[in-house]
Amino acid sequence: MGVLFQAFYWNCPSQENQDGAWWNFLAGKIPELQQAGFTALWLPPACKAANLGGPSMGYDPYDYFDLGDFNQKGRTKTWFGNQAELVSLINAAHTANMQVYADLVLDHNNGGDAQEVNPIDGETRWTKFNPASGQFPRNWEHFHPSRYETFDGMTFGDMPDLCHRNPKVYGEIVSLAQWMIETIGFDGFRFDFVKGYAPWMVKAIAELRYLNKSEQGFYPFCVGECWDGERTIDDWLGTINSFMDNPVSAFDFPLHYRLKGLCDTYGFSLRTLATPGTVVQDTPSQAVTFVDNHDTIRDPGNAINSDKLLAYSFILSHEGYPSVFWMDWYNFRLAKTGTPNGIAALVAAHEQHAGGTTQVLYADDNLYVMQRTGAGAQSGLVYVLNNLGDAWNGAMVQTQWQGVQLVPVAYGGHDASRPDSKTTSADGHADFWASPRGWAVYAPQL
Repeated sequence: MGVLFQAFYWNCPSQENQDGAWWNFLAGKIPELQQAGFTALWLPPACKAANLGGPSMGYDPYDYFDLGDFNQKGRTKTWFGNQAELVSLINAAHTANMQVYADLVLDHNNGGDAQEVNPIDGETRWTKFNPASGQFPRNWEHFHPSRYETFDGMTFGDMPDLCHRNPKVYGEIVSLAQWMIETIGFDGFRFDFVKGYAPWMVKAIAELRYLNKSEQGFYPFCVGECWDGERTIDDWLGTINSFMDNPVSAFDFPLHYRLKGLCDTYGFSLRTLATPGTVVQDTPSQAVTFVDNHDTIRDPGNAINSDKLLAYSFILSHEGYPSVFWMDWYNFRLAKTGTPNGIAALVAAHEQHAGGTTQVLYADDNLYVMQRTGAGAQSGLVYVLNNLGDAWNGAMVQTQWQGVQLVPVAYGGHDASRPDSKTTSADGHADFWASPRGWAVYAPQL
């Protein structure tokens, strides 16, 4: 499916001195990202936010149809720019053969212009919205508690919770999705906090046939943030994707926490990586795998804090749709472009070799060896992960290639030395190695 690049992090316009200019700043990065092999960008929420206490990352939406052109909520531009700059960024990405995904926050709103009493429960809330765009004005009837729906899932803080069963809300959200794809130019959506509203809302957006792309009836890529365990995510995917023409994906949070165990804890058993319980194990075609994101990185209890390249080597060699986080590529300097030892080499290996199904060839507490069988132009690969902290480690395994040389194309760890190339025997056997607390990706020379 390619490799996704998460093109932001929390407070990035401030941290990078790009207040109101993030779209232009990001556009300048596209040649580098295209050269590295990335195939899609995930952008932060683009609409005007409540901006309570200063500029906002957009996860508190106020006016969905103001992308930075109306003077409201303390500023005209969003923290990232305006609509023209966003469209220019998307066009530049498309010229570079990269898709662009919007972050949609549909559970809640914030920054209401006036308080109202909801007659259903008699409580007063900030539910009167008079957006300057003139589109999707809202009052208490558009939020929970609602006459249209009793169940309200989860709430997000004290922000008013949209009621999607209200026909007006449903219609406006569908119109918003159409506008973002058919007018603004997005290719798909990341859905924030999907546990807060019913799966059928995501299904409706995913199934809608959009009309201004090169193919009539274009279906967007859709991925949900269901921050929970494997069972809850599987249930969510199953509910949405039954009788579905455009299956929706989910971020693989269970895998993230397994990889955190690998990178951050002593004595983690690599056997765990071969057992069920992650999205990529259960439904690999619907798994978006990641190492960290804008939320996890802000809490050491959720972030991966050590030996992070071990985790990247795993997601960029296995099935699923891998996502690379801006801070890891740029701020933490893990790209290591021009070397075989960083994310850049792993992205290249993914695009050239990581095709076909996954077959675990060997797994014990400290060694994991896997092969991808290859598909189309992607040759397949052998991946080795070593959890020993003080020694090289390897094993003799039987691959699918007979009498073929496999060379290391990406490798690293506590010893960045290049592993030896290997030539398989007539029945496919060879021994493959990785350095201490390291990894190696071998590619067949066919």
